[in-house]
Amino acid sequence: MPTHPTRRSLVKAGGVLAAAAALPPATAAEAVETAETAEAAELAGPQYEDGPWALVPQILARITPPVFPDRWFDIRDYGAVGDGLTKNTDAFRAAIAACNAAGGGHVRVPEGRFLTGAVHLLSNVDLHVTEGATVLFSTDPADYLPVVLTRWEGTECYNYSSFVYAYGQENLSISGGGVLDGQGMTGPWKSWRDPGGNALIDQAALRAMGEQGVPVAERVFGEGHHLRPNMIQFYRCRNIVMRNLTVLEPPMWTIHPVLCTNVLLDSVDVIGRINNSDGADPECCSDVYIVNCRFHTEDDSIAVKSGRDEDGLRVGVPSENIVVRNCVFSGRWGGIAVGSEMSGGARNIFAENCEINPLSFPGRYNPRHPVFLKTNKKRGGYIDGVYVRRFTGRQIDRDCIYLTARYSNQTGDRPAIIRNVVVEHMEHDGARMAVNFEGLASDPFSDIRISQCEFVHTTQDSRIEHVVNLTLDRVYDDGIQLRYP
Repeated sequence: MPTHPTRRSLVKAGGVLAAAAALPPATAAEAVETAETAEAAELAGPQYEDGPWALVPQILARITPPVFPDRWFDIRDYGAVGDGLTKNTDAFRAAIAACNAAGGGHVRVPEGRFLTGAVHLLSNVDLHVTEGATVLFSTDPADYLPVVLTRWEGTECYNYSSFVYAYGQENLSISGGGVLDGQGMTGPWKSWRDPGGNALIDQAALRAMGEQGVPVAERVFGEGHHLRPNMIQFYRCRNIVMRNLTVLEPPMWTIHPVLCTNVLLDSVDVIGRINNSDGADPECCSDVYIVNCRFHTEDDSIAVKSGRDEDGLRVGVPSENIVVRNCVFSGRWGGIAVGSEMSGGARNIFAENCEINPLSFPGRYNPRHPVFLKTNKKRGGYIDGVYVRRFTGRQIDRDCIYLTARYSNQTGDRPAIIRNVVVEHMEHDGARMAVNFEGLASDPFSDIRISQCEFVHTTQDSRIEHVVNLTLDRVYDDGIQLRYP
């Protein structure tokens, strides 16, 4: 049997691996002198470097944050009052409009608690929420009307505006070190989703509209309905950055770019307690970089999506070229997830150097799956090319690497495709299973490689069903090497 790390060596290395997760995997002899060589060193991994990871520098070269003119528009100059009680929706709107009309710049939110309804961003505007400032979002649904074009769980419709919303804009930023507080547990949003709250009735109605091809203009919800808005949604936008922020208590999904390109999320903490409070959901997006972010949510931390069922196939745009680095996942479900709304397809997803449920940032509940790919035969679409390396973690409820073509037990006649998945150098302490692959006899997973991974303190044997061309290379489960078949 090949040599492999013992339980003792894994524990000893845990602190070192956690500390090194944010650093390039280079030795002193490989020290770099330029940004280019530093980037190359960070990307250098133990093996397979001539494969798909060679795409990452090309993707990152296309992801550049917008630059804003040195013009400043303080919301207090437009009537804002930071007492946490005065509603400042008009002041935000006026400051953003003035900044946009001047050719762009920064809308400053100074120290204080500024209550507001929907904030609609315009091109060339940086919403600069300074350290010590909180944008406090109203708990009155009427403050998110009139309805806007949105995508709700993968189906297009008109619904309440997201708390921060932009449609068809470019060069957008939210930054500054402050806080966006959605007050998700304080408002009516949770009661809408709880039993008797009618959210599931509206959800079923919208899904039926998508399946039946009802024109989007006729899919109008909003007042009198109970589809919770997302917290932050950029729709058909480009050149977006969110940096140095804390985002609290969304009403549902937190950061939701749809049909966007050139998206950077850098050093953003997302903390939410409500149902379905995903951290970041890039949907039908290309060239996305999520780096140095922390997610403590009641659903997936990062979930790559591309539309649901017939409506997702109608739009038909994949999510692709997405890079995740140096993040922390304490979300209730998946760390890096793809699906289940993925009917437009997903490809070229890269994630590296991430921590799951560390003691320094633990979840209220244990996460369930560090890697979670989910589809079914109702969805269509495909997941083609997911590459994960150097994940470390502890104490999850379910399975470290979970691929399923049976999500929600939904059936249909479309292919359920998951292929070209590579997970390397994962070390995890405490789980139900190391590996759980739920393929279908009609739709087996293909070209899956798990390499040089160490799992300890699992409670059940791994399960592998309906996979072709599976490679298990030096994968150990409590010291026993996994083999297939």
